[in-house]
Amino acid sequence: MNQKKYKTNKLGLNTCFLDKKNPFELFKAWMTKAKKTEINDPNALALATVNRNKQPSVRMVLLKGLTNTEFVFYTNLKSKKSKELKSNPKASMCFHWKSIRRQIRIDGSIKKVPSKVADQYFNTRPYGSRIGAWASIQSTPMESKLDLIKRIQEYKKKFPIHKKVPRPPHWSGWALKANEVEFWLDGDNRIHERLRYKKSGSRWIKEILYP
Repeated sequence: MNQKKYKTNKLGLNTCFLDKKNPFELFKAWMTKAKKTEINDPNALALATVNRNKQPSVRMVLLKGLTNTEFVFYTNLKSKKSKELKSNPKASMCFHWKSIRRQIRIDGSIKKVPSKVADQYFNTRPYGSRIGAWASIQSTPMESKLDLIKRIQEYKKKFPIHKKVPRPPHWSGWALKANEVEFWLDGDNRIHERLRYKKSGSRWIKEILYP
């Protein structure tokens, strides 16, 4: 199959690789495109962590916050991923949008978000999700799903729908501060296009990578 012809930028890449000085501007542009084409959850990402025994682990989470330096998601602080992040505060993320055949990989260090930020986000969640944050003893075994249903009912009685549900002390957010971000575009014959941003001091350096 012949490589499809398309307009290129000054780097020789597809024009979807906008000329941005930092990766966050380009990320926002690609995310905006994905929101229009993905069937669901364009903010879904694969989060990779490593435990003390150097065993990697990966799972899907949802991006719930974005600043000019950090990617934010929320979870139970007693979960497997949180335990691994506490012991090794580094992580990698990967967004993959099949509808536009693009991918973004992110590496960086990670830290908990301030309590005030976590409170603000928690209060925007649906009632059922806030109750679930209290009821689920995430990543621990249970005898039957009936155990979870029972706990949900107990917390619904404790926090009726007409009353405020406070954020559990074991539930908060993590913010990944990126030091490397790679943008990938699918190409014919596996001739993909890759653009990497690497942090160097206060600057971002752009590099084109072989596929």
